[in-house]
Amino acid sequence: MGLNELSGVLWRERQLLELLLFKLEEEQLILTSGRTQWLGHATREVESVLDQIREAELGRAVEADDAARQLGAPEGSSLTVLADAARPPWDDLLKEHHEAFVALTDQINALAEGNRELLATSHRAAQETLMTLQENVQTYDPRGSTTGSTGGSMLLDQAL
Repeated sequence: MGLNELSGVLWRERQLLELLLFKLEEEQLILTSGRTQWLGHATREVESVLDQIREAELGRAVEADDAARQLGAPEGSSLTVLADAARPPWDDLLKEHHEAFVALTDQINALAEGNRELLATSHRAAQETLMTLQENVQTYDPRGSTTGSTGGSMLLDQAL
């Protein structure tokens, strides 16, 4: 029974996407808290879940092709095509899976983009701080000419 196996794989994939969303949220909390010593662990956990999702996608492709053959649809058909070809209750269940995947994917993309922005901002701030600590830093005066660092006092955030 191809639809039953496909549904099982889809539920597993949804669980993995929810876990990925959770792991990205954890990563964001670490980034915003400034406790970056745990960032490597969080990133490895995200990568581990991504590997599990890739494996689940392979299983889904196999089960979806079996279900497509059972429904008389072409192999490689999307969930919406399979849902349109299926009879109740499978049609509604496949449509619900599709809607859940779209919603989870949107949330994951938004959170991942936010994390990338946080990482980029942190990276720029660290580079700027390091530049101010170097001797002979060249800056521009009001006329646009380069001038060396004055060697005056600076404040340094110890959290860096």
